[in-house]
Amino acid sequence: MICWQMLGFVREFFASRIKNASQPPLPICDLRSVVIRSTVLTGLIACCLLAACSSPRGEQRSRDDQDQRPRVLATFTVLADLARNVAGDRLKVESITKPGAEIHGYEFTPSDIERASRADLIVENGLGLELWARRFTAAAGDVPSVTLTEGIQPLLIQDDAYAGRPNPHAWMSPQRTEHYVDQLVKAFSSLDPDGAQTYRANGEAYKLKLRQLDGELRQALASLPKQQRLLVTCEGAFSYLARDYGLDEAYLWPVNAESQITPRRMARLIERVQRDQVPAVFCETTVSDRAQREVARAAGSRFGGSFYVDSLSDRNGPASTLLDLQRHNVKLIREGLGTSANPTP
Repeated sequence: MICWQMLGFVREFFASRIKNASQPPLPICDLRSVVIRSTVLTGLIACCLLAACSSPRGEQRSRDDQDQRPRVLATFTVLADLARNVAGDRLKVESITKPGAEIHGYEFTPSDIERASRADLIVENGLGLELWARRFTAAAGDVPSVTLTEGIQPLLIQDDAYAGRPNPHAWMSPQRTEHYVDQLVKAFSSLDPDGAQTYRANGEAYKLKLRQLDGELRQALASLPKQQRLLVTCEGAFSYLARDYGLDEAYLWPVNAESQITPRRMARLIERVQRDQVPAVFCETTVSDRAQREVARAAGSRFGGSFYVDSLSDRNGPASTLLDLQRHNVKLIREGLGTSANPTP
């Protein structure tokens, strides 16, 4: 702010000099004053430029320029976490979006495009998740990209205007996430052939963690009573988890679009929750839970909390990695569906 004020003063000063150029020459003493003031102002300009270069953004840019590793830019934090586990230290991996960002309708910025243009690979989910991905990659220029769901067998949305379209949330089941890992290993090995063996080893190590997590989730969810296995969420993001772990699902909207909430849709969900005596309903951290809390109150159920789906938490939160995200979500499911209904006040 101070820099801009100084530059404004400089502009006014020299404008006044130009305006007075046609007037008689100044006395020697006045000329000395002008020279001194001009020298001071030149110094102020230099200080401003130095301050700009030493700003946090400038320092970050300098560090980025010094890091000679290939750069990988993922569309959101979940994919960035996966990519880091496969890349190890050989690649510099970043996420376009920050923790807590809503991914479906994200509005990318000029700085996002600048980062993408300097990347060596862009990682996206696909299946229509990132509605902005095609515009983004086109704006970034000639940067290779990999779609992690390419070749996967998607589950199709069953109802509403989205019926027949693929559900994009395949990473929400550890079994399906193994496909993501294989895609990353292949893409990274092509980007950096010298590191192919490292990427394969890292990929196998992470898939082992996914299989261990699969066992944890299966054991945790197996304890739910048969009549209490309906998972009610804001978005239909749990189709893969429900299919692979023996749950049923119901939701307010199929893909993140709060504008799709209508009185009729809410009434249908309230009726379903009442009929099946669902003890708890849930939402997601990247959207408002107000409508779902109203469903809980009207149905005599309770609000069981918010899941992490399209975004990880920050470093100190309960879901700073994809593995922690899954554990956090299943903990909420067990606590919510494993008890009797206790109406939300």
